[in-house]
Formats: sequence, C-alpha cells, structure tokens
Amino acid sequence: MTDDHWPTDDGTAPRALSEAEGQWLLRRARATIEAAVRGGSAESVDPSSLPSALREPRGVFVTLTQSGCLRGCIGHIFAREPLWQAVADAARAAALRDPRFPPVRPEETAVLHIEVSVLTQPQPLAFASPEDLLARLRPGRDGVVLHLPHGRMATFLPQVWTQIPNKEDFLAHLAAKAGGAPSDWRLPGTRIETYEVQAFEEAAQPPGV
Repeated sequence: MTDDHWPTDDGTAPRALSEAEGQWLLRRARATIEAAVRGGSAESVDPSSLPSALREPRGVFVTLTQSGCLRGCIGHIFAREPLWQAVADAARAAALRDPRFPPVRPEETAVLHIEVSVLTQPQPLAFASPEDLLARLRPGRDGVVLHLPHGRMATFLPQVWTQIPNKEDFLAHLAAKAGGAPSDWRLPGTRIETYEVQAFEEAAQPPGV
C-alpha cells in the first residue's frame, strides 16, 4: 500500500471520514480480498500510523458487486473492533463466507466493485403504531434494524431504498429477511433501530492496490 498523508484530528469521538480515509478503506478491502482468495493475508498495518477515525470501533458493511449484481455483502451493525480491522474482516467474509454465493475466485477480483459503508451507532426509533412507524421512516437516509418479537432480527442498509422505495414493501422484505412473515413488522413488540451510513465506493474500473 502507498503512504497516505492524513488530515490531523484530535482523537475524540468518531467523526465523518475524509475522502482520503474512505479511499484507504477501499484499498484495504481490496488488498484483503485479493490476498484472501489466494489463501493469503494482506500486508500488515501499524494501527498507530492511522488517524483516530480509523482506529475507533465502528459498525461497517462491505458490499461486492459484479456487473451490477450483488456478489457478497457482510458486516456488523454494531461496533465490535477498530474500523480498519472491521473493514478487512468484512471484506474477507463478503468474498469467502456469504452463504448466498460461492466464494470469490481469484480471476473474479479484477471485475469486482467494492463499496464500504461505515455506520453511525444505531438508535431506537419510537413509534406508536405501524402507521406511525411508516410516517417516521426516512427513505434513502435510514438504515433499519428490525427486531421481531420472536427474537429474530435483520437490517437493510440505506442503499436498499433505491431498490425498494415503498416503505411497506421495504419493511415486508426486511421481515422476510429476518425469517418472519412479510407482515410481521406490524406485530406488537416489534422494535426498530435506525442508523445512517457514510459510503465509499470504487470507480467503475477497480483501481490497482
């Protein structure tokens, strides 16, 4: 990896990432994938050389597409580890362990498109009824964590609104993803959390690392 000159920061609470930081995360994701599909590991990183924003624990998802079609998407809603490490772990898992797809083959990496979504901390969304929930959701902005009464949960990133712009359809698909019936989001005891993302994606032609 190349050296990067980072903007200074004071090590306080997580802030919005700079474009340079986002591009570094993309390069880290790609390096991790290209090494992992060949059974290796990406070049090690000295965390002390990174800005505090990349060392803060953050929720993150890595999404892989190929010719516009989903090829893998794995991540963590809640912060578990430093962002730089979380991106590497999610990238490796998206390439090799997404149960919906076979593992990415080495020859596929040249045509993979990578997107990294860094999450804000999910916050409970209070609502009085299913209709009130629909009124409070913000399409295109809210990532949604759905907790069904029987203990199952699932999330959709805000980017999913572009595919499912209708709020009822969005929640129905999310309930089905959680293993429930499409109407289960209407059940008493359902809980909702929302978050936002800062997304970074590669150019149309994946850059070299």
